[in-house]
Amino acid sequence: MQTDWILDFLADLRTFAISSDLPKLAAKLDDSAIVAMAEISALQERRLISGHDNDKEIEPRPQGIGPR
Repeated sequence: MQTDWILDFLADLRTFAISSDLPKLAAKLDDSAIVAMAEISALQERRLISGHDNDKEIEPRPQGIGPR
C-alpha cells in the first residue's frame, strides 16, 4: 500500500535520533510508528469494507489525509 512509506520515514528519523543521542525523540518516534501502523491498518480495513480502490494515492491535506 502506498501509505507504508511513512513507516520507513519514521524508522529513518528514529535511526538519526539514536545516532544523534536523542533517546526521548527516538522513543516518541517509536510511538508514532505504532500509531501509523494502527491507522494504516484501519484505513485498509475501511477500504476493504467500503470497496474503495486500495491503489489510490493519498496525500497529506490541511484537513487530514485523504485521496488526491
